[in-house]
This record gives sequence, C-alpha cells and structure tokens, in this order.
Amino acid sequence: MPQDVRFDIPFSTPVSAHLASAREQHLRWVRETGLVRSQAGFDEYESWDLAQAACRTYPYASADDMVVLMNWFSLAFLFDDQFDAEIPDRADRVAEVARELVATPLRPVGSAPRVVCPITLAWAEVWEQLSDGMSPTWQGRFAASWGRFLVAHVEEVDLAAGDGGVELGVEEYAAFRRRTVGIHHSIDAGERSRRFEVPAQAQAHPVMIGLRDAAADTIGFMNDIHSFEREKRRGDGHNLIVVLRRERGCSWEAAVDEAVAMTTEGLRQYVEFEARVPEMCEELGLGVAERQQVWMGVEAARHWINGNYEWALTTGRYASGAVSRSAPDDLLTV
Repeated sequence: MPQDVRFDIPFSTPVSAHLASAREQHLRWVRETGLVRSQAGFDEYESWDLAQAACRTYPYASADDMVVLMNWFSLAFLFDDQFDAEIPDRADRVAEVARELVATPLRPVGSAPRVVCPITLAWAEVWEQLSDGMSPTWQGRFAASWGRFLVAHVEEVDLAAGDGGVELGVEEYAAFRRRTVGIHHSIDAGERSRRFEVPAQAQAHPVMIGLRDAAADTIGFMNDIHSFEREKRRGDGHNLIVVLRRERGCSWEAAVDEAVAMTTEGLRQYVEFEARVPEMCEELGLGVAERQQVWMGVEAARHWINGNYEWALTTGRYASGAVSRSAPDDLLTV
C-alpha cells in the first residue's frame, strides 16, 4: 500500500528526451566498473530504473551529461545497500570507504583514490566529470553537502549497531532524515545539469535555505512512505512510519496516515518559501540574469520533488514484489 500513496503536488515537471540512449550507456558502465557484479544484482538494479529517476530530476541535461548524472545516481543507491551486507566488521569498512568518498571532491581533480574498491574508483571518475566547468564555490558547496550526507549514513550504521540499536524520536529522526536523504547536494547537481550557478548571496539567504530544507523534508518523508514495505522486510528501523508507530504506540495504518500528514506539511512549507523568492530577489537587488539563475535553482528543487515522486510510484526498488538478492554484491573490496 505505501508505494501507492499519492500526493497532490501543485506543479508538474518535464522528463528528459535522452532516457533510452543514456540508460543503455549507463547500464553498460555499471557492469564495466564492477558496480554490479552478479546477474542477480544486475536484474535487481535494472528493476530500480534509476535512469528514469535521473531523467525526471535533471530533465534539461544534455545527452552526455545525462549519462554522467545517471552514473552518479548509481553510487549513492548502491553504497546504501552495502550497509545490508552480512559481513564481519562491515561497519568499519563502510566508514573507511565513506571517508574516501567524502575526501574525493576535496583533492585535486583526477587524484587516484587512497582506498581502492569499485565504489571509490567509480566516484573518482564521476567527480572529475561532474565538477567539470563548475566554480570552486559550487564545488565546495556540493562537497560539503555530499560530506554531510555520507557522514549521516555512517552515523545510521552506528545507531543500528549494538544491542537493539539507538531509537530516535520523531523530531530527532526528522532532523536526521534531512541529512540522510541527500537532497541538498542533489539540488546542487541540478545547477551542474544546466551549467549555471545560483548567486552566492541568494544561496545563503534564509528563504533559499528554508526552501531547500523543506524540499529535503518533503522528499525524505515521501521516500520513507514509498519504501516502507521494502525497509520493513529488511528490518530497517530508520523509517518515519516505524518511528511514528513506536513513539505514538499506534497501528501501522495510523502511522502511515501521520507520515502522509507530515509530508503534506513539508510540501506546504516548500510552496510558502517558493512564494517568497521574488521578494528575496528584490531585497538582494539582483539583476535580471541573477534572478533567472535563482529561478532555475528553484526549478532544480521542483524537479526533485515531483520527479522523485513520480519515479518512486513505479520503481522496482520499492515494489512489494521486488526482485531481491540474498545479499548485495560486495562493492567495498577489490
């Protein structure tokens, strides 16, 4: 039922025309880089249709850039699955690889990874392409958001470790989810997809910060709802529905209803911040070109809210009858 939950999003977004050709190149790349090693792994990965997600969230990327963005998409999703591998001392290896992924954008472009495995080698290649043509300011902003996302994932492993793990309350979980959902750097990548940059003074304004945070909350909660059945099967307690049911002592149905209400509220807040963007531009004295860049930044958030939502309704990753391997392919060792 949760994957079928619908939301009333007050805007529509386009889909890239490069889906078919970019998907073919991308699937070949994940095989060649060793990111998907087994046939079972490839079958499951293909069912996720991350190519569609990229084409919905970055609809204006060129054909070549779309392949780069699809390749980048694969890294976060496949790295996330490494947390489920039942291998001794896995948490230590996950943390070591995560540190390498954080460090890559902070080194000179083209630097060889110091921790070598399929994920780190692929990320070094993708970062060289993703950062191409973008300013040091954008690269630093992306690297900071990317780093917070990866650190949050390692924290999630630590929270789940030990006797029963650490149980977060709803407010604590909501703040934590804002980081683990990875939307801030994903919106930053929207600038790369169209070769523009939001002016720094606008990016630092409370309205733009609030808009991006509200987008992250909305998408994070939507993902928790749509992925609930998959995560419940895995025994993953880091899901809004699970946290609500535990804290409120309510039924699963009531927890889903409350999660939907929280998601709707996040979307309402996003729309409110978006309505304040013209006033922000006026306050900052932005010119015509700068205002256009700001609006393109807003569109990047819109593309993620609606594009991710449309993809989540059909992806095999969240489907109740999804293909499921006994364990993910090990991507953290050579």
